[in-house]
Amino acid sequence: MSSLSSHFRTFSRRIVALLQSQNVKFDTFNIFENEGVRQRLKTLSQWPTYPQLYVNGELVGGVDIVQDLVNSGEFHSIVNKP
Repeated sequence: MSSLSSHFRTFSRRIVALLQSQNVKFDTFNIFENEGVRQRLKTLSQWPTYPQLYVNGELVGGVDIVQDLVNSGEFHSIVNKP
């Protein structure tokens, strides 16, 4: 389980670094501390992997999608929506 845990921390660090590099204010929640929340979020979002980025209550995607949005220049238009 420690290698799996390490795997998740790697992706979490990547998305945090992306958000910080874009000067975005954000909050985090460790879904692995609550199995019920984790399972409900997976069902609600219909997105199987973590971390997941939500903006104004809407799922943007995981770390790869966020990276693609940053690379394409679309990221700020999503996070700056009113």
